[in-house]
Amino acid sequence: MTDIVVAVFSFFGAIFILLASIGLIRMPDAYLRISVTTKAATLGIGLLLLAATIHFEDFAVTTRVMAIILFILLTAPISGHLIGRASYFSGVKLWKDSIMDDMDGKYHKATQELKSEDVKELQKREKEEKELIKKKPLK
Repeated sequence: MTDIVVAVFSFFGAIFILLASIGLIRMPDAYLRISVTTKAATLGIGLLLLAATIHFEDFAVTTRVMAIILFILLTAPISGHLIGRASYFSGVKLWKDSIMDDMDGKYHKATQELKSEDVKELQKREKEEKELIKKKPLK
């Protein structure tokens, strides 16, 4: 019975890693490649490691595998996010058919500041506040 479970986990782990490698080749821009690689490869590696845990049935192997899976689950999404963010800030273009750019107008390249609001709208509001202060000075 454990051989069947090991085979199923190994099969699906290999399939997810295969899908990650195909997605790495097929996706049109760096951001989609990062997404595919991070998600599918993490799941594939996790399933393969679970298969190894079930196969060996040893406490030492199980604890090591669980530590590795925890490490991968914690670091892969963070590293993918940071690589994507660094790519955006360094000017890597989005795919030409991308529908929306969530960070458009929120990153000021000259000062390298990232705002949660649109930079142009923020500058417009600051300018309006300065004009109000000039009209009505504080007493």
